[in-house]
Amino acid sequence: MILPITMTMAGAATLLNLWLAHRVGQLRRSQGVSIGDGGALPLVARMRAQANFVEYTPFFLILLGLIEFAAGSALWLWAVGAVYIFARLLHAFGMDGAPGNRLRTLGAVATGLLLGGLAIYALVLPYLERPRAATPVSQIRAA
Repeated sequence: MILPITMTMAGAATLLNLWLAHRVGQLRRSQGVSIGDGGALPLVARMRAQANFVEYTPFFLILLGLIEFAAGSALWLWAVGAVYIFARLLHAFGMDGAPGNRLRTLGAVATGLLLGGLAIYALVLPYLERPRAATPVSQIRAA
């Protein structure tokens, strides 16, 4: 079974992570820091932006995939995925600014709300939804 929403968001998240890594690498070169952060606070901030992304995104993709598998594709899942990617962009740009700036705060709050909402939905979904009928093996082989 193809999970188009999860697959699209996983691709977008991977590209976003590559972009975050590129930004860290650019700053490393300009600061002359090969390993660690060299005490350069802008580098610390970019490294944390990428690390924060890597810390949250696997949970997001797992929840998104399981919910899509259990409940099927829905417009609201597409919206949740798009908002998550946008929130992580806001957070990344916000990390380049002063601590506590609006972009960082908005990105962090949106990430937390989306993950919390998906987690709660994943906890109640098995008990609220009627399970989808399994596809017979004969139909899978015929396809």
